[in-house]
Amino acid sequence: MGGWAIAVHGGAGVDPNLPQERQEEAKKLLTRCLDLGISALRSNLPAIDVVELVVRELETDPLFNSGRGSALTENGTVEMEASIMDGPKRRCGAVSGLTMVKNPVSLARLVMEKSPHSYLAFSGAEEFARQQGVEVVGNDYFITEDNVGMLKLAKEANSILFDYRIPAVGLESCSVGAAADCPLVMNGLPISVYAPETVGCVVVDGQGRCAAATSTGGLMNKMTGRIGDSPLIGAGTYACDLCAVSCTGEGEAIIRGTLARDVAAVMEYKGLGLQEAVDFVVNERLDEGQAGLIAVSRNGEVACRFNTNGMFRASATEDGFMEVGIWE
Repeated sequence: MGGWAIAVHGGAGVDPNLPQERQEEAKKLLTRCLDLGISALRSNLPAIDVVELVVRELETDPLFNSGRGSALTENGTVEMEASIMDGPKRRCGAVSGLTMVKNPVSLARLVMEKSPHSYLAFSGAEEFARQQGVEVVGNDYFITEDNVGMLKLAKEANSILFDYRIPAVGLESCSVGAAADCPLVMNGLPISVYAPETVGCVVVDGQGRCAAATSTGGLMNKMTGRIGDSPLIGAGTYACDLCAVSCTGEGEAIIRGTLARDVAAVMEYKGLGLQEAVDFVVNERLDEGQAGLIAVSRNGEVACRFNTNGMFRASATEDGFMEVGIWE
């Protein structure tokens, strides 16, 4: 074992014209969450506790697309999803279609620990939340003024938006009338803007135990009932005795490539190191999709890779390495 390591992400696919002020806000939030995780690791909290703690912090802040500040459906409501996985015994929990649970990642953990199942969704998940006594709030709590404005722009452009804060110029340059000129597609259909902001955290603690958690509000102007990669074990989230992975980006491509599980698979079956495995999966398994991921290994290594303009990310290891970044 090489000591603890932690990585946090706030989404891959960053608008290249993102205002400097917003870049600094994102870096401050990532740094705060990284410091929170480091403090927990130095206090000997297990990896599964640390990933939940960090993702809860990200869900509570409206800057990224999870919990408060989640993207809106076509009906102007929020439907959130999350998953968590504990590497040592590959225990996992996931939830989708949440409209009132303040911290979806914590409900996902309760599914893992307090139910006989691995995945609960929509009314069943919210009934389970009530039974477990988790904190619930009205749907209005999650909705921000920025999101309402971006949903209006998305509807005017008849498009699905990945980033609910992309400037209006992004819509004008690839509106419904110009769909044929837009090089980005999702399941073969043109989309207008690509810049997701899912959140996630991966940790290996001082005992070599790996864990991962991912949370998101999904796509702006998405169809109600749409489920992305974030709650799907093996796609958006995976942890085992070798590593932990959290993905972000074009959910449909991540699902097709079972991206998170594939990192562990090539480490196990091809004998690749962590960074080699991450590079291989992003290069070979996305089928022209756009995404990124963060990962840690049981040896205390940390790695990230993305094929988008940028990825909001932060990472640190016990030996003193620390990085907070957005661009390549």
